[in-house]
Amino acid sequence: MRNILITIEYDGKNYVGWQMQNNGISVEEKVKTAIEKLVKEEVKLYGSGRTDSGVHALGQAASFYTNSNISADKLPYGINSFLPEDIRVIKAEEKEEDFHARYSAKGKEYVYLIYNRSIMNPIYKGRASHVFYKLDLDKMKRASKALIGVHDFAGFMGSGSDVKSTVREIYDIDITKNKDLIKIKISGSGFLYNMVRIIVASLIDIGRGRFDENRIEEILETKQRSMANVTAPAVGLYLNKVFY
Repeated sequence: MRNILITIEYDGKNYVGWQMQNNGISVEEKVKTAIEKLVKEEVKLYGSGRTDSGVHALGQAASFYTNSNISADKLPYGINSFLPEDIRVIKAEEKEEDFHARYSAKGKEYVYLIYNRSIMNPIYKGRASHVFYKLDLDKMKRASKALIGVHDFAGFMGSGSDVKSTVREIYDIDITKNKDLIKIKISGSGFLYNMVRIIVASLIDIGRGRFDENRIEEILETKQRSMANVTAPAVGLYLNKVFY
């Protein structure tokens, strides 16, 4: 039996998220069904992790076992023929028998897009979060450096999450701007529920002057969720890459 890893891109606005749920259509359901139609057998699809409703992906990863002899380079085309246009498998590769898309992952990279102008650009509607306040990128960049390294990120975790540890490592965070589009790229060993979106919301408040630059450090020290801002909208978040 072969173990296949696929890389997936999707526009998340029409889905309840990656994981199968009873309250709507998920990306996982669509991909699993497409694979089964192609290989003509039932498969168990193992995703690298969940993405919430409305969150997009440029590099979601999932693995499955199959008896099919379809070559890896042809699998994306076959799977895509059964998928809607807002989901695409862009790569497939054969992995070792014990490889697992979730448990073999070494880390992830997310991108958050902010359209920073008084009037939203309709081209980016549904693909970037609109912030009409003028943001000071230099303040945001300086504040973000406190996030790098191993920390207890309890203050940046959304409610309703049950985890053994809230300690994570952030490898890097990069904030850039091209005209009115701000890109926040953050990579790390793993992320708590809504962690990236809460970090982004706090950085936005620093950029608009609502919070001081040392607010990130204060949240890390106190571990109090109430010290951070609301959660930034899902619409601007992309799972960019999974590291193996």
